[in-house]
Amino acid sequence: MDNIYLLMLIAITVLAIADIVVGVSNDAINFLNSAIGSKAISMRTIMIVASLGIFIGAVFSSGMMEVARKGIFVPAMFNFEEIMYIFMAVMITDILLLDFFNTLGLPTSTTVSIVFNLLGAAVVMSLIKISASDSQTFTDLGAYINTKKAFEIIRGIIMSVFIAFTVGAIVQWVSRLVFTFHYEKKIKNFGAIFGGISLAAITYFIFLKGLKGTPYYKDLKGLLEGNELFIILGSIVFWTLFSFAFQKIFKKTILIVVIAIGTFGLALAFSGNDLVNFIGVPMAAYHSYEAWFSSGVDPSMFSMEVLDKKVPAEPLLLFIAGGIMVLTLWLSKKAKTVAETEISLSRQGETHEKFEPNLLSRSVVKGSTWLSEAISAIIPASTQEKIGKSFEKPNVVLTKDQSIDAPAFDMIRASVNLMVAGVLIAIATSMKLPLSTTYVTFMVAMGTSFADRAWGRESAVYRVAGVLNVIGGWFGTAIGAFIAAGTVVFLIKWNPSVMTPILLLLTVILLARNYLSHKKNSKNVIDEDSLTQAESSSIQGVIHESANNIANVVKRGNKIYSSAISGLAKQDIVLLKKNKKNIVKLSTEIDELRDNIFYFIKNLDESSLGASNFYINILGYLQDMTQSLEYISKASHKHVNNNHQKLKFNQIKELKQIDQDLESLFNTTKKAFDSRSFEQIGAILNNKKEVFDLVTEKIQSQVERTRTEESSPKNTTLYFGLLLETKDLLTATMNLLEEYHNAHDSSVEPATLTSPEAEEE
Repeated sequence: MDNIYLLMLIAITVLAIADIVVGVSNDAINFLNSAIGSKAISMRTIMIVASLGIFIGAVFSSGMMEVARKGIFVPAMFNFEEIMYIFMAVMITDILLLDFFNTLGLPTSTTVSIVFNLLGAAVVMSLIKISASDSQTFTDLGAYINTKKAFEIIRGIIMSVFIAFTVGAIVQWVSRLVFTFHYEKKIKNFGAIFGGISLAAITYFIFLKGLKGTPYYKDLKGLLEGNELFIILGSIVFWTLFSFAFQKIFKKTILIVVIAIGTFGLALAFSGNDLVNFIGVPMAAYHSYEAWFSSGVDPSMFSMEVLDKKVPAEPLLLFIAGGIMVLTLWLSKKAKTVAETEISLSRQGETHEKFEPNLLSRSVVKGSTWLSEAISAIIPASTQEKIGKSFEKPNVVLTKDQSIDAPAFDMIRASVNLMVAGVLIAIATSMKLPLSTTYVTFMVAMGTSFADRAWGRESAVYRVAGVLNVIGGWFGTAIGAFIAAGTVVFLIKWNPSVMTPILLLLTVILLARNYLSHKKNSKNVIDEDSLTQAESSSIQGVIHESANNIANVVKRGNKIYSSAISGLAKQDIVLLKKNKKNIVKLSTEIDELRDNIFYFIKNLDESSLGASNFYINILGYLQDMTQSLEYISKASHKHVNNNHQKLKFNQIKELKQIDQDLESLFNTTKKAFDSRSFEQIGAILNNKKEVFDLVTEKIQSQVERTRTEESSPKNTTLYFGLLLETKDLLTATMNLLEEYHNAHDSSVEPATLTSPEAEEE
């Protein structure tokens, strides 16, 4: 039984290494996103600067480890056995919770996660002790728990959201008013002043937040404290002169230096202050085991009063932890997924939105629009016009795909993000307010993007929904951590020798499953049958580009229709469910093509505007086809899923006959478009009456059956629905072929229809 604590300590140590990996994957957004989003410096340079900041901050970190030891609970109220159970539960739940958020691509706070894990485990353990005591009641819980700290954290969450967003928005609005989006000329004249203020703020932040608690801070304490004003003024003068010299000598904007140093400062502060979230519990567990082992006292009798003493961090452990953090930064794919969330929410241009709007986001946007209109009614039109000129963006039209490769925002916004986040964290530190670095950096980025009018009428409802999802996740972290850690510590306490290995095995399985799932989802494998955007600027080019899409829609549509009929005939719910997903995917791809029409028209040659009318009509017919297929697929699934009567033999036989004719039609159409043998389209159109007549004949047959022998209203409704939608599917297909046939005949001579050379020209 004694060995179980050694095994627990080993398990906690291994979990700590994994916790560093998932923690850095989540918190990397705090210091990477401004540099990545602006693309001011190369990715390699960003990673090197951030790595230096992380490693230096980790190696010189100490003093913050007390949170895990005595910040949340009172150690003297627990014995060694109970403390080890608490620490074991905390590490299991912390790593699973952070990994869950990483897999979703949502940034959360490692500080809140570890604090509420400790709080949940300690509360449940305290309640177990109280329930076993005859003299104690629930009111004695306050003797076990440091409730003041928990309330400070909750207050910090709420304050972080509003203060960071508001300050970020105001500073960015003023900066944009001064520099505008065409800032290149003004930055040459005023860049030295802007650089001086920004770098002074970031430098002060590095000293106050990044170095506080390190072994070297006590040597600098007398020099720094009480002289803050002189340090700030001296820094502004020094950095202003430096900025002026840098721009004159290197002929480059000082914003590059601001972004690089700001990234270093935030990375330094992150590792120096958040390292406790990853190794604080293992170090406390190690010191607890060391004290108990040397005492020789029974583990259930050994008081953990020893944790009240201040114990310095182990330099070797800090060095190792810093190395693991740097490696994670370079190798973690999940860090990139989390980073994409913040960048997509703050992107200046249109992009593929990651979040769907909800009732709350719509209400917020409507309320903000009303408030904006009310303010506009008060401000004179001349003032509004003057302000508006500062926010006029460069007239560059990019598609949603092209905008992903372009910078998400400019260097002005990136500099403001880093400067404001640094200043706010520094002020919070001096006021002893527990503001999370994740909350501050994320909300500053959202505030600056809001002030920059990145949340326009086209994207606001999606971006606000994303922000609300992230904020909801923060509170979800606290609640989830509290409940999960409490549950796990209860299970371990119930039977430690059985539950500990089971929970550890479950943790490994869940981590492996999440890793494989994320790896699969992150692979950008393009399906050979997926649809592509038209990029040609001439009608002839659009005709040939669209041929691939039509061939793919016809191929996939044929398979979807056949699967629906086959699933109905066999009552195969699995096939019908898969078929439903396939049509939703196809419909989504066509919707994305329609969303791109604006950019397509913008990029057309003046002499080829006719291509826009052709392309719009083609997409319209493709959408009509998918709508019919969607009804057929969903109606078939619903019928079988609701366990209604099977279709009669004759009904299935007739549907199979229609399916065969449709398959022949679709295969011929696909071959014509694959081989660019467009002269075959005329022959296909000449035979359209035969297929229409077949469907009409089957509708008439069902009418007669309904009058004489049909007894199931559900079957009749389904069958008529399938036949009518099949008729609509045929109509849309024939309309598409006619549109294509007419457009191609009018744009190309018959002799060049299938000539590759003509296509290239």
